[in-house]
Amino acid sequence: MTNLRFEDKVAIITGSGSGIGAATARRLGGEGAKVVLNGRTRAKLEKIAGGMNPERTLIQVADIVVADDVDRMVTEAIRWFGRIDILVNNAGAGDTGGFLDLSIEQWRQTIDVNLNGTFNVTRRVLPQLIETKGCIVNVSSVSGLGGDYGFGFYDTAKGGLSNLTRSLAQEFGRKGVRVNAVNPSVTFTEMNKEAFERYPEIVVQFEDRIALGRGAQPEEVASVIAFLASSDASFVNGVNLPIDGGLSAATGQPRFA
Repeated sequence: MTNLRFEDKVAIITGSGSGIGAATARRLGGEGAKVVLNGRTRAKLEKIAGGMNPERTLIQVADIVVADDVDRMVTEAIRWFGRIDILVNNAGAGDTGGFLDLSIEQWRQTIDVNLNGTFNVTRRVLPQLIETKGCIVNVSSVSGLGGDYGFGFYDTAKGGLSNLTRSLAQEFGRKGVRVNAVNPSVTFTEMNKEAFERYPEIVVQFEDRIALGRGAQPEEVASVIAFLASSDASFVNGVNLPIDGGLSAATGQPRFA
Protein backbone atom coordinates (compact mmCIF):
# COMPACT_ATOMS: atom_id res chain seq x y z
CA MET A 1 0.00 0.00 0.00
CA THR A 2 1.36 3.43 -0.99
CA ASN A 3 2.14 5.75 1.90
CA LEU A 4 0.17 8.97 1.30
CA ARG A 5 1.61 11.18 4.01
CA PHE A 6 0.88 14.29 1.94
CA GLU A 7 -2.61 13.59 0.69
CA ASP A 8 -4.54 16.89 0.40
CA LYS A 9 -1.31 18.85 0.99
CA VAL A 10 0.08 21.42 -1.44
CA ALA A 11 3.83 21.91 -1.78
CA ILE A 12 5.85 24.59 -3.57
CA ILE A 13 9.36 23.44 -4.46
CA THR A 14 11.76 26.04 -5.83
CA GLY A 15 14.48 24.94 -8.21
CA SER A 16 12.61 21.75 -9.01
CA GLY A 17 13.76 21.33 -12.59
CA SER A 18 16.64 19.02 -11.65
CA GLY A 19 18.66 17.49 -8.83
CA ILE A 20 17.38 17.58 -5.27
CA GLY A 21 14.40 19.74 -6.21
CA ALA A 22 13.22 17.32 -8.89
CA ALA A 23 13.73 14.32 -6.61
CA THR A 24 11.75 16.07 -3.87
CA ALA A 25 8.91 16.89 -6.25
CA ARG A 26 8.69 13.25 -7.29
CA ARG A 27 8.84 12.06 -3.68
CA LEU A 28 6.17 14.40 -2.34
CA GLY A 29 3.99 13.89 -5.39
CA GLY A 30 4.36 10.12 -5.05
CA GLU A 31 3.08 10.40 -1.49
CA GLY A 32 -0.04 12.28 -2.51
CA ALA A 33 0.94 15.96 -2.55
CA LYS A 34 -0.17 18.49 -5.08
CA VAL A 35 3.09 19.99 -6.29
CA VAL A 36 4.01 23.39 -7.68
CA LEU A 37 7.16 22.99 -9.77
CA ASN A 38 9.26 26.15 -9.94
CA GLY A 39 12.31 27.09 -11.94
CA ARG A 40 13.49 29.45 -14.66
CA THR A 41 13.48 26.93 -17.55
CA ARG A 42 10.11 25.59 -18.68
CA ALA A 43 11.56 22.66 -20.62
CA LYS A 44 13.20 21.26 -17.47
CA LEU A 45 10.02 21.63 -15.46
CA GLU A 46 7.94 20.00 -18.19
CA LYS A 47 10.30 17.04 -18.22
CA ILE A 48 9.81 16.52 -14.48
CA ALA A 49 6.06 17.09 -14.71
CA GLY A 50 5.85 14.45 -17.43
CA GLY A 51 6.39 11.72 -14.85
CA MET A 52 3.85 13.12 -12.38
CA ASN A 53 0.07 13.26 -12.07
CA PRO A 54 -0.95 16.16 -14.36
CA GLU A 55 -4.02 16.97 -12.26
CA ARG A 56 -1.86 17.42 -9.17
CA THR A 57 1.07 19.26 -10.75
CA LEU A 58 1.42 22.94 -11.61
CA ILE A 59 4.37 24.41 -13.50
CA GLN A 60 5.38 27.92 -12.56
CA VAL A 61 8.28 29.49 -14.45
CA ALA A 62 9.53 32.21 -12.13
CA ASP A 63 12.78 33.78 -11.00
CA ILE A 64 12.62 33.82 -7.21
CA VAL A 65 14.96 36.81 -7.10
CA VAL A 66 12.20 38.86 -8.78
CA ALA A 67 9.49 39.69 -6.25
CA ASP A 68 6.79 40.12 -8.92
CA ASP A 69 7.56 36.64 -10.27
CA VAL A 70 7.21 35.18 -6.79
CA ASP A 71 3.92 36.97 -6.19
CA ARG A 72 2.52 35.64 -9.45
CA MET A 73 3.69 32.09 -8.66
CA VAL A 74 2.12 32.02 -5.22
CA THR A 75 -1.11 33.63 -6.45
CA GLU A 76 -1.40 30.97 -9.16
CA ALA A 77 -0.68 28.16 -6.69
CA ILE A 78 -3.50 29.34 -4.45
CA ARG A 79 -5.83 29.83 -7.41
CA TRP A 80 -5.21 26.29 -8.66
CA PHE A 81 -5.00 24.38 -5.41
CA GLY A 82 -6.63 26.65 -2.83
CA ARG A 83 -3.91 26.46 -0.19
CA ILE A 84 -0.20 25.98 0.53
CA ASP A 85 1.04 23.57 3.21
CA ILE A 86 4.71 23.00 2.42
CA LEU A 87 7.46 25.23 1.10
CA VAL A 88 10.76 23.68 0.06
CA ASN A 89 13.32 26.43 -0.56
CA ASN A 90 15.67 24.44 -2.75
CA ALA A 91 16.86 26.88 -5.42
CA GLY A 92 20.52 27.72 -4.94
CA ALA A 93 23.72 28.64 -6.73
CA GLY A 94 27.31 29.50 -5.96
CA ASP A 95 30.78 29.98 -7.39
CA THR A 96 34.05 28.69 -6.00
CA GLY A 97 37.30 30.57 -6.02
CA GLY A 98 39.48 32.90 -4.03
CA PHE A 99 37.77 35.62 -2.04
CA LEU A 100 39.79 38.29 -3.85
CA ASP A 101 39.45 36.60 -7.24
CA LEU A 102 35.68 36.25 -7.62
CA SER A 103 33.77 39.30 -8.83
CA ILE A 104 31.34 41.54 -7.00
CA GLU A 105 28.70 40.36 -9.46
CA GLN A 106 29.34 36.73 -8.44
CA TRP A 107 28.93 37.75 -4.79
CA ARG A 108 25.63 39.47 -5.55
CA GLN A 109 24.33 36.54 -7.57
CA THR A 110 25.21 34.04 -4.84
CA ILE A 111 23.51 36.12 -2.16
CA ASP A 112 20.55 36.87 -4.45
CA VAL A 113 19.67 33.26 -5.24
CA ASN A 114 20.42 31.64 -1.91
CA LEU A 115 19.21 34.38 0.44
CA ASN A 116 17.24 37.12 -1.29
CA GLY A 117 15.26 34.66 -3.40
CA THR A 118 14.51 32.50 -0.39
CA PHE A 119 13.49 35.66 1.48
CA ASN A 120 11.06 36.62 -1.32
CA VAL A 121 9.34 33.24 -1.42
CA THR A 122 9.24 32.75 2.33
CA ARG A 123 7.77 36.18 3.03
CA ARG A 124 5.07 35.61 0.41
CA VAL A 125 4.16 32.08 1.50
CA LEU A 126 4.34 32.40 5.30
CA PRO A 127 0.83 33.90 5.74
CA GLN A 128 -0.56 30.83 3.96
CA LEU A 129 1.50 28.47 6.11
CA ILE A 130 0.27 30.17 9.28
CA GLU A 131 -3.28 29.57 8.07
CA THR A 132 -2.69 25.89 7.23
CA LYS A 133 -0.24 25.18 10.08
CA GLY A 134 2.26 24.22 7.42
CA CYS A 135 6.03 23.92 7.30
CA ILE A 136 9.19 25.06 5.55
CA VAL A 137 12.20 22.96 4.63
CA ASN A 138 15.24 24.93 3.50
CA VAL A 139 17.94 23.24 1.47
CA SER A 140 21.13 24.59 3.00
CA SER A 141 24.46 22.74 2.94
CA VAL A 142 27.23 21.46 5.15
CA SER A 143 28.85 24.64 3.87
CA GLY A 144 26.23 26.47 5.90
CA LEU A 145 27.55 24.84 9.08
CA GLY A 146 31.26 25.53 8.65
CA GLY A 147 33.87 27.08 6.40
CA ASP A 148 35.41 25.67 3.22
CA TYR A 149 38.54 26.68 1.36
CA GLY A 150 37.54 28.75 -1.69
CA PHE A 151 33.84 28.72 -0.83
CA GLY A 152 33.65 32.10 0.94
CA PHE A 153 30.68 33.44 -1.03
CA TYR A 154 28.70 30.19 -0.91
CA ASP A 155 29.54 29.53 2.75
CA THR A 156 28.27 32.99 3.66
CA ALA A 157 25.00 32.54 1.79
CA LYS A 158 24.30 29.07 3.14
CA GLY A 159 25.37 30.08 6.64
CA GLY A 160 22.78 32.84 6.46
CA LEU A 161 20.17 30.36 5.31
CA SER A 162 20.99 27.98 8.16
CA ASN A 163 20.60 30.74 10.74
CA LEU A 164 17.47 32.10 9.06
CA THR A 165 16.05 28.61 9.57
CA ARG A 166 16.71 28.79 13.31
CA SER A 167 15.32 32.32 13.61
CA LEU A 168 12.10 31.59 11.72
CA ALA A 169 11.58 28.43 13.76
CA GLN A 170 11.67 30.53 16.91
CA GLU A 171 9.37 33.24 15.60
CA PHE A 172 6.72 31.12 13.92
CA GLY A 173 6.70 27.92 15.97
CA ARG A 174 3.95 29.22 18.26
CA LYS A 175 1.92 30.06 15.17
CA GLY A 176 2.03 26.41 14.15
CA VAL A 177 4.68 26.67 11.44
CA ARG A 178 7.73 24.41 11.66
CA VAL A 179 10.93 25.51 9.91
CA ASN A 180 13.84 23.13 9.37
CA ALA A 181 16.75 22.71 6.98
CA VAL A 182 18.71 19.90 5.40
CA ASN A 183 22.47 20.32 5.01
CA PRO A 184 23.77 17.95 2.33
CA SER A 185 27.38 17.26 1.55
CA VAL A 186 28.42 16.22 -1.95
CA THR A 187 25.34 15.12 -3.91
CA PHE A 188 25.51 13.80 -7.44
CA THR A 189 23.18 16.20 -9.23
CA GLU A 190 23.14 17.42 -12.80
CA MET A 191 24.50 20.78 -11.64
CA ASN A 192 27.79 19.41 -10.34
CA LYS A 193 28.14 16.41 -12.66
CA GLU A 194 30.40 18.26 -15.11
CA ALA A 195 32.75 19.45 -12.36
CA PHE A 196 33.06 15.96 -10.88
CA GLU A 197 33.78 14.48 -14.30
CA ARG A 198 36.42 17.12 -14.94
CA TYR A 199 38.03 16.73 -11.51
CA PRO A 200 37.54 13.09 -10.45
CA GLU A 201 40.22 13.51 -7.77
CA ILE A 202 37.78 15.76 -5.87
CA VAL A 203 35.28 12.90 -5.70
CA VAL A 204 38.01 10.60 -4.35
CA GLN A 205 38.86 13.15 -1.66
CA PHE A 206 35.22 13.43 -0.65
CA GLU A 207 34.87 9.66 -0.51
CA ASP A 208 37.97 9.44 1.65
CA ARG A 209 36.55 11.90 4.20
CA ILE A 210 32.93 10.65 4.28
CA ALA A 211 32.44 7.78 6.71
CA LEU A 212 30.09 5.95 4.35
CA GLY A 213 32.69 6.24 1.59
CA ARG A 214 30.47 7.85 -1.05
CA GLY A 215 28.42 10.90 -1.95
CA ALA A 216 24.64 11.11 -1.86
CA GLN A 217 22.04 10.66 -4.56
CA PRO A 218 19.34 13.36 -4.86
CA GLU A 219 16.68 10.85 -3.81
CA GLU A 220 18.47 10.30 -0.50
CA VAL A 221 18.26 13.99 0.30
CA ALA A 222 14.64 14.12 -0.90
CA SER A 223 13.67 11.36 1.53
CA VAL A 224 14.92 13.43 4.47
CA ILE A 225 13.11 16.52 3.16
CA ALA A 226 9.94 14.43 2.96
CA PHE A 227 10.40 13.33 6.57
CA LEU A 228 10.85 16.91 7.81
CA ALA A 229 7.81 18.05 5.80
CA SER A 230 5.62 15.27 7.16
CA SER A 231 3.68 14.80 10.37
CA ASP A 232 6.32 12.20 11.32
CA ALA A 233 8.47 15.23 12.21
CA SER A 234 5.69 17.09 14.04
CA PHE A 235 7.98 17.98 16.98
CA VAL A 236 11.07 18.77 14.92
CA ASN A 237 11.64 22.51 14.60
CA GLY A 238 14.67 24.72 14.02
CA VAL A 239 16.96 21.85 13.01
CA ASN A 240 19.81 21.99 10.50
CA LEU A 241 20.16 18.30 9.67
CA PRO A 242 23.42 17.19 8.02
CA ILE A 243 22.93 14.66 5.21
CA ASP A 244 26.60 13.94 4.77
CA GLY A 245 27.32 10.27 5.35
CA GLY A 246 29.16 11.09 8.56
CA LEU A 247 31.37 13.91 7.22
CA SER A 248 30.50 16.36 9.98
CA ALA A 249 30.96 13.68 12.65
CA ALA A 250 34.73 13.74 12.08
CA THR A 251 37.29 16.04 13.71
CA GLY A 252 39.06 16.45 10.38
CA GLN A 253 42.21 14.76 11.64
CA PRO A 254 43.83 12.01 9.54
CA ARG A 255 43.19 8.33 10.24
CA PHE A 256 45.99 7.27 12.59
CA ALA A 257 44.99 3.61 12.87
